[in-house]
Amino acid sequence: MSEIGSSCRVQYDLRPAKQVERRMIVDALQRLAAAGFPIADYQYTGFGAIYFVDFILFHKLLGMSKLLSLEQQTSLARRVDFNKPFSCVDTKMVPASSEIPNLSRDTRHIVWLDYDGVLHKNQLSDIQSAATILSPGSILLVTVDVEPPEDYDYKEVDPDFDSSKEVLGPKHWKRYFEYHASAFLSLGLSEEEFGKSKLVLRSTEILKAAFTKAIVARPELQFLPMFNFFYRDSHRMLSMGGMIEGRTEKRLLRASTIKDDSVYYRDSFDSPPFEIIVPRLTRKERLYLDKEMPCSDSWVPKEFDLDAEETRRYRDIYRFLPAFAEILL
Repeated sequence: MSEIGSSCRVQYDLRPAKQVERRMIVDALQRLAAAGFPIADYQYTGFGAIYFVDFILFHKLLGMSKLLSLEQQTSLARRVDFNKPFSCVDTKMVPASSEIPNLSRDTRHIVWLDYDGVLHKNQLSDIQSAATILSPGSILLVTVDVEPPEDYDYKEVDPDFDSSKEVLGPKHWKRYFEYHASAFLSLGLSEEEFGKSKLVLRSTEILKAAFTKAIVARPELQFLPMFNFFYRDSHRMLSMGGMIEGRTEKRLLRASTIKDDSVYYRDSFDSPPFEIIVPRLTRKERLYLDKEMPCSDSWVPKEFDLDAEETRRYRDIYRFLPAFAEILL
């Protein structure tokens, strides 16, 4: 995987599709809180990097005050400490693999393993570790890059690979995923099944199997799917997750409005993901559209050209899409 952390390459607070995803997750957690889940008392563990966007939202909008950010890039230690937004945020300069086993079994958790690289065996190990120890009612989310593996990713599979002599393609990507996730892949997949357009499906298959297999060791519990997001800001990204569920959690979840009143909820990983697509609109166009929201499936604006599909996409995300503006200081 790349040695340069994504926090040094990506302005995390200015990714519109990612921001929509975060706010949809907040919306889901607010609905769970209304149904009786004590979300404010949960511990949130994530990768805050130097921006802490998730942490700010979860603290301000959900009232969460047990917040732990993990960062394995030790060169960022001073910046991480400087940018910590609240005194209730703890930071540890360690990889997730070393901290997940230490999470309290007596606390409910929200753990978001928001990786910035393609699927890797270490990530799958983290998923299995978390699903094994998280208490009932806890939520586990995983985000991965679903672009093809890069040269530096493939080097682990084949140290002798020379990118000046050979270009990576489906043959190499098949070897990459078999190396890192053979136990989670269907048998008999051809090279064509690892083409770029199929990598979202392969990653979905792997993550679904990882969640399912990890919970087998706890027969009294289930892993209930809740989230399956696909979006693009710069790279194609996939986020999947759900709840560690016992009988009490199943009853509370049924009493919530999350399934019937949200467009993003996915209670099966076999369903297509919710694709977050942010239409490119001017501020004036957004203000016009907002006055008509929520609209019918057939409605389109009369004052400017926007087809019905783009209008429906905006309708699905307008409540969660932040407005960006330049401030001159």
